[in-house]
Amino acid sequence: MRLRHPGGRTVHLGYCTNVHPAEDLAGILAQLDRYAVPVRAALGTDLLGLGLWLAAPVAAELAADPGARRRLRTELTVRGLEVVTLNGFPYAAFQAPVVKGAVYQPDWTTAERLGYTLDLARVLADLLPDDAARGSVSTLPLAWRQPWDSTRADAARRRLDQLAAGLAAVERDTGRPVRVGFEPEPGCVVESTAQAVTALSGMDTGRLGICLDLAHLACAWEEPTAALDRLAAAGLPVVKVQVSAALEAADPAGDAGTLHRWVEPRFLHQTRAAGCAGATATGPADPAWAADDLDGALAAALPGPWRVHYHVPLHAPPEPPLGSTLPVLRAALAALLAGADAGCDHLDVETYTWGVLPAERRPRTDADLAAGIAAELAFARDELVTLGLTPTGSEVAV
Repeated sequence: MRLRHPGGRTVHLGYCTNVHPAEDLAGILAQLDRYAVPVRAALGTDLLGLGLWLAAPVAAELAADPGARRRLRTELTVRGLEVVTLNGFPYAAFQAPVVKGAVYQPDWTTAERLGYTLDLARVLADLLPDDAARGSVSTLPLAWRQPWDSTRADAARRRLDQLAAGLAAVERDTGRPVRVGFEPEPGCVVESTAQAVTALSGMDTGRLGICLDLAHLACAWEEPTAALDRLAAAGLPVVKVQVSAALEAADPAGDAGTLHRWVEPRFLHQTRAAGCAGATATGPADPAWAADDLDGALAAALPGPWRVHYHVPLHAPPEPPLGSTLPVLRAALAALLAGADAGCDHLDVETYTWGVLPAERRPRTDADLAAGIAAELAFARDELVTLGLTPTGSEVAV
């Protein structure tokens, strides 16, 4: 979907397809028919944006075959779908039975991560709508925090220099600029915006910047306006926003029985207590206030309140006593979109956890999942309308 900012900019809103498991081209097209087309119909819009996830093998296949890229763009167009951003964080197998820490491999010390990201940039340059100002690719915040030392940091910095050079070559070849955004996440080398300033300042900010995931921002207990001011002061652009909300528990000790129902085996659910606020400015969160997964936080009985890296549907936060970080989401969107020229124009709803929600909240059918995704997008669109943006085309509030 597209919305018009009061300053005249077009803001692209879509949903991230890493919620779907397909990792080959035929499977991707099938999942577009199974989910994306019904989502577009439910929203009553003539154009639906996708934050497309392409696993490394299919990204390499498409990058090597211009004809395949043209066919994929045609397949998107006939379905009323457009792509201005790709999710390049998971390398492969993101909906496997167990993912956990494997999602951070390969990291930015490796040639594999560099090659995959440049493949995505090449693909995206040919998928972009003719009138799109630019494309964006989101990626992991360098690496998981362990092991990490000066040698690995130097290796990652060299990869980032190679990435910037590769993106410049893509623009020379295609005429389409593509930027890459590093996504701060709990437990990683870059967990907070303050760590982003330390670790990423000095890179080519014309082509590299930040992907701001609003659930991650909340889990770091960062205040949105201060976080954005910090990035702006360091000259780090926000090239993409993941519109997401995290699980919140005001009284985790009293609500432990309910929280146990959210423990699941597929994804990491890094948990941060309010006491970690500010501590992530200089390094990893203090173990007294942090755990790498929800079951670990429960076992350690971390003091509350907690925010848990567990993306919950925007339109359907958990029932009390649990809640979500929607207030952080709203404050961040307001700060991002303030002013005629401020903010980011690529917004991606990224709730990839539908399949691991507690049983009674989990979609039972493909139609249920499509309806849930549509409801999230309608929620996000309506939040943007309250901030002064205007839907374009056939997009109207439902």
